[in-house]
Amino acid sequence: MSQKLAIIMRGLPGSGKSHWIEEYIAALPLEVGFRLRRQGIFSTDHFFYQGGEYRFDAKKLSEYHQRNLTAFIQALALEEPIIICDNTNLCHWEYMAYEAAAKALGYQVRIVLVGEPLDPVHQKLCAERNRHQVPLSQIQRMARLFEAF
Repeated sequence: MSQKLAIIMRGLPGSGKSHWIEEYIAALPLEVGFRLRRQGIFSTDHFFYQGGEYRFDAKKLSEYHQRNLTAFIQALALEEPIIICDNTNLCHWEYMAYEAAAKALGYQVRIVLVGEPLDPVHQKLCAERNRHQVPLSQIQRMARLFEAF
C-alpha cells in the first residue's frame, strides 16, 4: 500500500468538510499535521480571499479552479505525504482530474463525502452554517447536481 495519500472532499457548502479536515489533522502527529496545514490543503475558495475577506467572483471561478488543480499537482510532484482537495466536488467531472493525477503519481486516493446532499434537512443545515452566506436556494441547486460515487 502507498505511503502517500490524497483525500478528495465532497459535500455542499456548510456540510462540514473543513470541520472533517480539522478533526483529521488533530488526530495526526503534530509535525505531520503542521506540514499538511502549510503545504497540503488545496481549496479553490482560498483564491477568493483578498486581505482576509472572502469576495466571490463567478468570472474568476474557472481560472481559480485551474490554479487550485495546478497547485495540487505540484504538491503531488513534490511527494507531499498527504494532500487534500477541499472543494465541493459534487459532480465526478469536478474531481476526476485530481483523482487521476494522484493515482498517476502513486497516491492512494480516498474520497470523503460529508453529509447527504440530497437530504432536504441537511441542505437547510448547510444553508444556515456555511461560511460564505450561500443561500438555501443555491444550496438546493447545487444538491440537484450531486452525483453519487
